[in-house]
Amino acid sequence: MPTRTVFFISDGTGITAETFGNAILAQFEMKPRHVRLPFTDTVDKAHQAVRQINHTTEVEGQKPIVFTTLVSMEVLSVIQQGCQGMLLDMFGTFVRPLEVELGLKSNHRIGRFSDVSQSKAYHDRIEAINFSLAHDDGQSNRDLEQSDVILVGVSRSGKTPTSLYLSMQYGLKASNYPLIPEDFERRQLPPALMPHRKKIFGLSIQPERLSEIRNERRPNSRYASIENCRMEVSEAEAMMRRAGIRWLSTTTKSIEEIATTILQELQPERLTY
Repeated sequence: MPTRTVFFISDGTGITAETFGNAILAQFEMKPRHVRLPFTDTVDKAHQAVRQINHTTEVEGQKPIVFTTLVSMEVLSVIQQGCQGMLLDMFGTFVRPLEVELGLKSNHRIGRFSDVSQSKAYHDRIEAINFSLAHDDGQSNRDLEQSDVILVGVSRSGKTPTSLYLSMQYGLKASNYPLIPEDFERRQLPPALMPHRKKIFGLSIQPERLSEIRNERRPNSRYASIENCRMEVSEAEAMMRRAGIRWLSTTTKSIEEIATTILQELQPERLTY
């Protein structure tokens, strides 16, 4: 499998450059070496980046791939003139043609997170993260009516990382509850959740995969046994079907795919950048 060094250069956090670059690279059967160069916001830093890229070219004998989202033309010109890699300027590719088409000048804002102290959306996102942490794994029944989403599923089915992703990426207040043997005996959802059924989304997982995950945490325990995992998954899925709750299997899905599916079902208006 071919390898290549890939640089992600940005005058902000580099999240946009890396996300976009990785989406493109995923189309190719290769395992690139990632080098992140965030906050490249001065000419001096740009020269440092050029030296690092060109040294990589000499050592490896092939051009690195360089993704940039540099707003400053002064900084970008240093990279363009001195870089010996294959340069992919994403803002140049998309922003400047849009300026021509729209007849507008872009505001050349550096990064998604500029001026955060004045951003209500940013503060709402911080509040959502704190809420999701306080309502992780059924820790609290307080203020459940404030939840945007309530995730349910057996232990280790992906509820916590999905909750945190929803709060960090979309500013959703996400609670999550594990379904436990007492719930299976009652054959009902936890009573605290019943008034909020419209906000509930279920996560399931293949028993074999669940057993693997649990064995990493509690090896050779009943909790991790394949028999117990099969029972819990079967009971949980039956419970969700009886309650009319939408659910999906997380077995082969990424956190991003799970979150997007949940948003499509429960909060489609939140599917924005």
